Amino acid sequence: MDLIVRAVDVGSGNTKYVVGTEGTEIRCASFPSIAYPSASETQAWSASERRKTVSIPIGHLFYEVGPDVHLVADSVRATQLHDEYTDTPEYMALLRGALHLMKQSRIDLLVVGLPVALLHLKKAALEKAMTGTHEVGGGKTVTVVKALAVAQPQGALAHYASVHKKMATIGNEQSLIIDPGSRTFDWLVARGMRQVQKQSHSFNRGMSDVLRLIAAEISKDIGSPYRDLDAIDLALRTGKQPVIFQKSYDITRFMPMAEAVAQQAVSAMKQYIESPHSLQNIILVGGGAFLFKKAVKAAFPNHKIHEVKEPMFANVRGFQLAGQNYARTVMAAPRADQGATPSGSKP
Repeated sequence: MDLIVRAVDVGSGNTKYVVGTEGTEIRCASFPSIAYPSASETQAWSASERRKTVSIPIGHLFYEVGPDVHLVADSVRATQLHDEYTDTPEYMALLRGALHLMKQSRIDLLVVGLPVALLHLKKAALEKAMTGTHEVGGGKTVTVVKALAVAQPQGALAHYASVHKKMATIGNEQSLIIDPGSRTFDWLVARGMRQVQKQSHSFNRGMSDVLRLIAAEISKDIGSPYRDLDAIDLALRTGKQPVIFQKSYDITRFMPMAEAVAQQAVSAMKQYIESPHSLQNIILVGGGAFLFKKAVKAAFPNHKIHEVKEPMFANVRGFQLAGQNYARTVMAAPRADQGATPSGSKP
């Protein structure tokens, strides 16, 4: 029987997860990293009002998560913007929400991600927390037999190598993977698929900083608090300007401020890179890739900056590939060696 492998990347902006695989295709989905707490499970709604969310029991509370969580009144960003976020009930609710949406009652190997700076601090504890039986709402449970936590950009490297048919050659190359997310700006220097720890790091300088800065400037301009960060994010990505007081509001004048945040992050990263001329691959991924691309190109003018389709899913797709490889080479071997048929069954 094939082992069931799945991957989840709980980010501060979005929770990404693998729905399934078919050949070389890895199907992914996402929902906002918002978990709305309540004292009781979400009531049953009529078909016309039903929203795509699930109530996850954590301790004495229920956390509503899912694609339609924005419809929850007075919802707030639940993932904490600090280094202990993997220890919060909101993180667990988002992770279990992804498990619910995968529609698997048992997962043999679950691969999850951590920012580079937290990997060695949080890896063991996170793997332990992910292993076991999880209540995922609606009276359902999901059993995770084994869990692996990896550095988030390491997933992107595996995905890039797979897409560009470089799995056979990348073992002899040096790569820099840059992953600007919502909360953190991560980067990883690798020789082959192995992380060069002293040149890899992350810090809190991501898209959320850009959105909050622009929101503060809009608030000063209109004379009242403005907190619609999603509208600002959409404007930066698509050019569709937010509507404020029934009028389209031009935020293009704040672009130099946004670009300054990206430049600061990239400049700090460059201090860790010892031999930029030796880098054979520079790969830009993550939900903030579109905004950081200009700063990355300016920092490495003699390199080609590689990107991937759907950069938001690059990490989780790489997690899936790494998990599948681990399942084939490590987990499947003991089963093959057992040779015996299950008790009570015929050979």
